[in-house]
Amino acid sequence: MVGRRRVALDLCGVRHTSISKLATGLSGFIAQKRRTVCVFKLSEVRLGNCYRHGQCRRDVYDAICQAQRLIYIIGWSVFQTIHLLRDDHDDMALGDLLRRKSQEGVRVLLLVWDDPTSRRLRGIKMETGTIFTHHQKKVILDADAGNHRRKIVDFMGGLDLCGGRYDTPKHTLFRTLQTFHKEDYYNPIFAVEDARGPREPWHDLHSKIDGPEAYDVLKNFEERWLKASKRSAARKLSKLSRSHNDSLLWINKIPDIIAIDDEIYSNDDDPERWDVQIFRSIDSNSVKGFPKDPREATSKNLVCGKNELIDMSVHTSYVNAIRGAQHFIYIENQYFLGSSFNWDSHRDVGEHKNLLVPHDHLKFPKFRTVKYSTLQVLII
Repeated sequence: MVGRRRVALDLCGVRHTSISKLATGLSGFIAQKRRTVCVFKLSEVRLGNCYRHGQCRRDVYDAICQAQRLIYIIGWSVFQTIHLLRDDHDDMALGDLLRRKSQEGVRVLLLVWDDPTSRRLRGIKMETGTIFTHHQKKVILDADAGNHRRKIVDFMGGLDLCGGRYDTPKHTLFRTLQTFHKEDYYNPIFAVEDARGPREPWHDLHSKIDGPEAYDVLKNFEERWLKASKRSAARKLSKLSRSHNDSLLWINKIPDIIAIDDEIYSNDDDPERWDVQIFRSIDSNSVKGFPKDPREATSKNLVCGKNELIDMSVHTSYVNAIRGAQHFIYIENQYFLGSSFNWDSHRDVGEHKNLLVPHDHLKFPKFRTVKYSTLQVLII
């Protein structure tokens, strides 16, 4: 996802993507970064305003409680036993909360990664060709739009709804081992004892999208759901089997949910509006709805590889943004792998595949003393 103030940059977004166009006039794009106890003033903030961090888990909890039509969750890991409000003993566990909303008539759907390694790979020689996982982390739901109408909003970013994730940098290692963090830690490497630790402090960034692009995030969920819930052979043989997409709510048939082109999103004078575009890295193994016509696929920047159509709009957006940068480039990414898998040979590294970045554009501390006009950067 990319977001920008409408007056800040002269960009038109990444053209011809399969999931999202640049949405102008996004209503209320709220950077829902990690919750923090201190408010600091950023340099060169427009109008001198200070940004106040939100409380991600509190906002997600409140949004789930207030949903009336749908709650769709995509997660790499989802724990039904966690409490979204760690310091509130009156809140319900996530699973109990979702069960209650389902009983109220809200459509609750979850897409969670199913790790196949424990049961399906024994005796299979090509193990590396059978496993992949998506790291999409999203909560999509309906919210109040005023005048007895509803709208689609979503939370997305780097926070899973599971143990050991925090929306605040204030998570001590030892003082709360017997209280808040007794059963709420994550450490995949070392053995952990409740009384001694260690516990890995893990916090990340998340965002809330309230505007037209929230509907593109919903589209992504629908495409993934239709692919993941395809009927098995046994169900196909049954004349009584329901359609595999019965679980999805088609919001265009729900009168009180506003449309993506509704006038509520047409006010371009709101200074709090952003332009936002959604990107993803995914292929036709995981989504349903990619075009079959090669010309249409090409027009949406879909590429073909290993007999699958691939949406690589995340890669395209990185290239587009880096090429358009005029003053600086800041990159923070846990999985910045580059595109060496697309090179014909490793011998190409020494030829035309080098990444040449003007020195003034790059802000890596280790390169600040370099005096050349260009840098050859290898990111491993």
